[in-house]
Amino acid sequence: MEIERVVIMNQIQSTEKSVVSKEKRVTITGIEKTTAWVGSISSLVFHTIIFASCAIFGIFGLVRWDTILLVVTTIVSLEAIYLAIFIQMTVNEHSRELDQVTEDVEDIQEDIEEISEDVEGIQEDVEDIQEDVEEMSEEEKAEDEEKRRHAVTLDQLTRDVRRVLADLEMLKRGK
Repeated sequence: MEIERVVIMNQIQSTEKSVVSKEKRVTITGIEKTTAWVGSISSLVFHTIIFASCAIFGIFGLVRWDTILLVVTTIVSLEAIYLAIFIQMTVNEHSRELDQVTEDVEDIQEDIEEISEDVEGIQEDVEDIQEDVEEMSEEEKAEDEEKRRHAVTLDQLTRDVRRVLADLEMLKRGK
């Protein structure tokens, strides 16, 4: 019962983190799109048209030059400020992602080290087993040799006993 509650709580926390991450990602994605657009050809064309229009307004006297310069300078300054903020936010997000990847790589390296230690332990166990098998093979060979010697001795004794019995039998008959 307690284990089920802990598992459910972990799932809820994981889901909450996922939802928060998706909300952040949507915001960052919008900022990334804006930053990407500013660095595109369409942005260059758009800004060129705007600046050319302002120049044309000034040349034809539709708007006074000091007003045009004030408006263009203000707009360009605000655009630069917001663009710098968007770029910094994108850099910060990429930095966080890079930190997360770095942590993941470190975790993987730790796992690899643990696996390497486990493999070394297994190799030591295999070597121990091989030594045991070799010892058992040597012991079996020694036992087989001992059995063969016993068999030879037993055969020799059997022949000797038969000979003695045969001699006894001959002695009995000779009496």
